[in-house]
Amino acid sequence: METISSTSPLPSPTASNGGSRLRGFALISVLISLMLTLLLEALDQTIVGTALPRIIGNLQGFDRYTWVVTAYLLASTAMIPIVGKLSDQFGRKWFFIVGVITFLAGSALSGLSQTIDQLIIFRALQGLGAGTGIALVFTVVADIFPPAERARWQGIFSAVYGFSSVVGPTVGGPLLGNLVTDTTRWRWVFYINLPLGIIALIALLVYLPANISVRSNRHTGWAAIRRIDFLGALLSSGATVCLLLGLTWGSNQTYDWNSPQVIGVLVAADVLLIVFFIAERFAAEPLLPLDLFRNQVFSAGTGLAMMQGSVMLPLIIYLPLYLQVVLGQTATDSGAVITPLTISIVIGAAMSGFIIAMLKRYQMITILSALVLGFGMFLMTQMTATTSLLVAGRNMVIVGIGLGAFFPVTTLAVQNALPRTRLGVGTGSVRYLQALGQTLGLAIVGTVVNNVIASDIATRLTRQEVQQLTPEGIKYAVAIQHGFMTVLLFCGGVLLSALFLRDVPLKSREDVERS
Repeated sequence: METISSTSPLPSPTASNGGSRLRGFALISVLISLMLTLLLEALDQTIVGTALPRIIGNLQGFDRYTWVVTAYLLASTAMIPIVGKLSDQFGRKWFFIVGVITFLAGSALSGLSQTIDQLIIFRALQGLGAGTGIALVFTVVADIFPPAERARWQGIFSAVYGFSSVVGPTVGGPLLGNLVTDTTRWRWVFYINLPLGIIALIALLVYLPANISVRSNRHTGWAAIRRIDFLGALLSSGATVCLLLGLTWGSNQTYDWNSPQVIGVLVAADVLLIVFFIAERFAAEPLLPLDLFRNQVFSAGTGLAMMQGSVMLPLIIYLPLYLQVVLGQTATDSGAVITPLTISIVIGAAMSGFIIAMLKRYQMITILSALVLGFGMFLMTQMTATTSLLVAGRNMVIVGIGLGAFFPVTTLAVQNALPRTRLGVGTGSVRYLQALGQTLGLAIVGTVVNNVIASDIATRLTRQEVQQLTPEGIKYAVAIQHGFMTVLLFCGGVLLSALFLRDVPLKSREDVERS
């Protein structure tokens, strides 16, 4: 077996099943294509939301306003655990290829939409493809690199994901503002995915080996199809859709939290989830093998991913609102002012990946990152209407470094603790729970903010703040501060999960090939 120098800036990895070795231009092409795919699919989670008011002005259908975003979220989240498991059974390349094609088709059709109903349907199609890509990008990276080499690459890919998640509202709103004012040019919000996506698709078709992964399914034909956990997929999708619908309806105040609609879908989610776990005990190839939860690293890692998501999305949504409404920045300026958070997340993710690659361990960096994140979030809870942009920027840097450092840890730790035949289901579980955590965190923080706004909060402000703020600023000043306090509580959950994330030395290439 050819050895690979640890000092090489771009190691030549072997597929973990001993298959085709990626070298040189082929390796670079695959990695860039994976990054492009992740960037576009993660960006579309948030970019459309801020551009949507002008799109709705053209297509009408304001009563279905939120469904354009919700349809994408529901489809992508529901797809993640399903495709993760199927890729373990049947191999990853062609699921990935079909996912990219589906995403690009959904993008093109969304741009061609003539009605709001068409846009909602095509956004759901886009979400199906995006869920496939988000589930498999990090899994394919795991197929290419063993854990000891993977850490630095997971850090880079995580930085791409973090960057696209945070920068989406800025790109979708102020930077594309001129593009979405015209009745036809707004469609380029979707068409922009096509040229980059097609380049990535061609590179993956040509250079990604079909035998890149180890298949857990030794059956062929009808016997292989019969082992697919159709019931588990149906129950999992149903539970995910019901849960996300309930949380979205309640947090967006579409319906009251105690309304029959919200209570009904949340109860349905609980029932479907219980039935799902019962069904998984008897499935030949369960979508989520329950014995995974006996693995402490898997349990702690997926819990950490969920808590990380609960911190990230509320922060991304409410920080620009604080900058605009409370500190008086314009929409364009707030996009620029949030740059310290964006850059520090990227730096934190990249640094974490390289440090873990050097130390071959991750628990200490995880605990330190949790402490940094908690400290930065505490500083954010102290921000008021009189806080300067310099202080706000300092706090964003601290939070961003702490938050970014988690991105490579959760996926890497879980992958390192599982056999190669379970890389898909393990990685899919991490991405799925992170997506659920984002929705859950946003629902809780949104409820807190809305409840505080509805109360008499002006009495809680100093005279100087009342004189400085607009009436709208007075409403939001204390409300967003309470929202940040809620996020700080989630940071406590992050630290607790980090403490339980047992340190397992990262496997070398030789360890992987012997396993």
